[in-house]
Amino acid sequence: MTRCRAALLALLTMVALSPVISPAVAAHADEGPEQIVNGTFDAGTASWWSTGNLTPAVDSGRLCADIPGGTANPWDVIIGQNDLALVEGETYAYRFSASATPAKVGRALVQLPVDPYTQYLSAAPELSVSGNDYSYTFTAPVSLPNAQVVFQLGGSAEPWRFCMDDVSLKGGAEPEVHEPDTGPRVRVNMVGYLPAGPKNATVVTAETAPLDWELKNADKRTVATGRTTPRGVDASSGQNVHTLDFGSYRKPGKDYTLTADGETSRPFDISAGIYDELPADALKFYYTQRSGIEILDSLRPGYGRPAGHAGVAPNQGDVSVPCQPGVCDYSLNVKGGWYDAGDHGKYVVNGGISVYQLMAAYERDKAAFRDGQLDIPESGNGQPDILDEARWEQEFLLSMQVPDGKPFAGMAHHKIHDQNWTGLPLLPHLDPQLRELHPTSTAATLNLAATAAQAARLFAPYDAAFAARNLTAARKAWAAAKANPARYADPNDGNGGGAYSDGDVSDEFYWAAAELFITTGEKEFKDFVLASPHHTGDIWRDRGFDWGNTAQLGRLDLATVPNALPDRARVRQSVVDGAEKYLATQRAHAYGLPYNPPDFDWGSNNLVLNNMVVLATAYDLTGQEKYRAAVREGMDYILGRNALNQSYVTGYGEVASKNQHSRWYARQLDPALPNPPRGTLAGGPNSAIQDPLAQRLLQGCKPQFCYIDHIESWATNELTINWNSPLAWISAFLADKSERAGCRVRYSAHGAGPGAFNAQIVIENTGKESVDGWSLRWSFLSGQRVRAGWGAALAQSGAVVTARSHERIKPGRSAVFGFTGTAASGPNPAPEVFHLDGDRCG
Repeated sequence: MTRCRAALLALLTMVALSPVISPAVAAHADEGPEQIVNGTFDAGTASWWSTGNLTPAVDSGRLCADIPGGTANPWDVIIGQNDLALVEGETYAYRFSASATPAKVGRALVQLPVDPYTQYLSAAPELSVSGNDYSYTFTAPVSLPNAQVVFQLGGSAEPWRFCMDDVSLKGGAEPEVHEPDTGPRVRVNMVGYLPAGPKNATVVTAETAPLDWELKNADKRTVATGRTTPRGVDASSGQNVHTLDFGSYRKPGKDYTLTADGETSRPFDISAGIYDELPADALKFYYTQRSGIEILDSLRPGYGRPAGHAGVAPNQGDVSVPCQPGVCDYSLNVKGGWYDAGDHGKYVVNGGISVYQLMAAYERDKAAFRDGQLDIPESGNGQPDILDEARWEQEFLLSMQVPDGKPFAGMAHHKIHDQNWTGLPLLPHLDPQLRELHPTSTAATLNLAATAAQAARLFAPYDAAFAARNLTAARKAWAAAKANPARYADPNDGNGGGAYSDGDVSDEFYWAAAELFITTGEKEFKDFVLASPHHTGDIWRDRGFDWGNTAQLGRLDLATVPNALPDRARVRQSVVDGAEKYLATQRAHAYGLPYNPPDFDWGSNNLVLNNMVVLATAYDLTGQEKYRAAVREGMDYILGRNALNQSYVTGYGEVASKNQHSRWYARQLDPALPNPPRGTLAGGPNSAIQDPLAQRLLQGCKPQFCYIDHIESWATNELTINWNSPLAWISAFLADKSERAGCRVRYSAHGAGPGAFNAQIVIENTGKESVDGWSLRWSFLSGQRVRAGWGAALAQSGAVVTARSHERIKPGRSAVFGFTGTAASGPNPAPEVFHLDGDRCG
């Protein structure tokens, strides 16, 4: 989601996204006049109105109504009262009692009574059968003579009964102060630490001198001690803090705790396997984000649902979607893909970076991902599940390309989503809104060119036809973007979905050219890369890369994926230089954060992770441990070592985000629905606090405190496909247990006829111990195949080749083997990454 999207959302009626205050608000001495007329219903139903599907009546002194089932949105069923006066800057207490049979979650709103129905208070009371009293406060941002109180009660599949009494709205209340529960003042990675990795914690304290600390095991026995390092006041949190380093302790175990300054941390483990499950969990998120397919409960217990937007009523569906009026004269079948975030929209620029990062994680180490890993419908088809999941989105991106013979043929439509915003909760298959294609954009077209070029080489070993289809689409998109280099998305096109506008697409041109060059080796793309200002410029933003800043994607791939770029050594060094920048930032930060702008951005957690991708890539390029250690320490922030003392990944850590903004992972609003699945990343602190809930509760927040785990806080607590994609990439890096082996590999190949080549590989043992029998693994760029070998037994799966031998390689000696191979279309560069017995050769 973008800042533009956020600003527009704040003005829209249909997204019930305003502040929700806990019912446990203490009683206020509100002394203003009563604004509600007949709030005790002594005069029957006078002054109250309702939608035509209700017949409210007074029952035992309460207003009650039978709420019909089968409605889609909360506002489909309303009881309300109009003409309430609000005074700008006045704080109001809003109270009522209510019950539901059976129990339900309702909506209680104070709002503008006409379009855009701006909400000044939005509460989501959990209504019980026995009934409860509810109390909320809000400060009016404007003076208004005709505000409206409404209870939105629709959106339930089943009928139910609602009753309310003692409705009151009075001024003169004390503004509520939001005090987050941050738990113990010793902040740790609540999941744990790797035995050989860095182990740091942060202590929040008023003390300025070093403090004693103790590390205790599960038996409460002290196993290590030391002294903290005072760091002064951390600007990102406003806290005086110390850092605590217990990295010298390496013994694996569960439920360790740290004690300092009279506080004991939450428990954590020390284990080599703490990240083993996270890569799969982060990737499994995508299956339940799928559009156009039934989500099977047998594969995701508790998350099963009918296919969304498949053309089955009440959906109008994505199988034949028209353009917005005046945009085009055709319809496209754009069924499939991933829902972008907590809404039902699908956006090419956000889908582009997301599917890129999944494919990039696979391309980094193709052997780390396997068929059957993710428990998806495609498991068992002989192709790694991560590619199956990526293909689900890539097929959608291909479908967004304008057909031949139409205006702007070859370009990609920027997005497809509902004509108007929908409310929460709303399962995808119940969305009744008209779906529309929005105009093409150069940014979307280049995203398609880049990901299609990437997919062409990665899918070649498994599905040559799909690979060829992608390369054809990539070439068409490239040509169309060059012919239309400045078709920008309208920043005001934000009704029903985010705008995702981007007024500078030079970075997308660079990224697309890089991917096309890597895949094809062609001079046109090489020349474009070399001429781009992004090729030699400092692209390593303090704030990290994202969907709107994609030159970094091209630079990373040019550095790591084998290619014949003439200045490749400089490109690789530039990535290391970027990593040094983020390393310096991290070392200066008391919370070990490789991201430290004066104000935190929307989706700050994904920017933290993307900076860590640069650090991880520097480790891959150099083997220098400081970069891997920086990634490991950076993950501590995501999993609990932060000012709020909470993990931002659902299901990971004792206290973790679980109420991310979503229309179908909406348990906070409907107990019949689930929370987001395990492995879902929350957007994280956002200094701009664009949503009304955050604006109400977090005014004046220091950057790390600009977050609240509530479904209504779409500015700080949204989930998105492009936030889970760097989580998947980084968690796969962290789960990689390979070390640098004492070996060096020389690979040489030459042509042996049309479509064939010969290759020889020399393994040199640079270590101090003999290698008694060995296994060497590498991956080809694309669809190259081993045909016959000598000196070793060779096997190939997809692009991954494994050579095995019982031969002993003594220190300082070498082993030699070779093979004949079948070339693929495009370049056939020498592999650059080899693993000997599972460890990476230096």
